[in-house]
Amino acid sequence: MEETEKEEVIKRCTEVLDEMIGDITVPRNIRKSLSMMKNRLLNGKESVAVRAATVISDLEELNTNPNIPPHTRTALWSIVSNLETISAEE
Repeated sequence: MEETEKEEVIKRCTEVLDEMIGDITVPRNIRKSLSMMKNRLLNGKESVAVRAATVISDLEELNTNPNIPPHTRTALWSIVSNLETISAEE
């Protein structure tokens, strides 16, 4: 996977995170965590694979929270799936 394709995956994931951050049905503490994950994804100081792996770990941990609405949980797994295409490459 080329670097531009990886950045496109990151862009799509951050767009989904933005939607969840703006969703008032998602509890505030979860939206705050999602915002921090989005910032990690956009942090250019680390390689794309490292950023993806870190956020995958954070999302898996967040998914254990029982307060996450079902539609948000589904979106989180979608993001994890997309990010795994990056981290599996390297």
